[in-house]
Amino acid sequence: QVQLVESGGGLVRPGGSLRLSCAASGFTFSDYAMSWHRQAPGKARELVALITTTGGSTNYANSVKGRFTISRDNAKNTVYLQMSSLKPEDTAVYFCLAHWGSSNYWGQGTQVTVSS
Repeated sequence: QVQLVESGGGLVRPGGSLRLSCAASGFTFSDYAMSWHRQAPGKARELVALITTTGGSTNYANSVKGRFTISRDNAKNTVYLQMSSLKPEDTAVYFCLAHWGSSNYWGQGTQVTVSS
């Protein structure tokens, strides 16, 4: 069955870094664009970063440009989100999404908390 499993979240101080991973199984990973989204308490889920099937193109929310980097390894069926210069406002549950046409698969999310 389709699975997307995020990992790498945790508690980090402002200015720190974390790398999130999302391991995929149960579908042809290289056919799917991948993205990271986040949802803070009381707020709507928002797109953070997106990467195309080959990794040749990426897009970022303005709020994370220059601080976050999305990448993927199609041989490992994994997408990553490298987060640097973290701010308290980056605190949220982070989700990965696989999408191709009308097919969308979500992971269960991983908590990222930025606090001193």
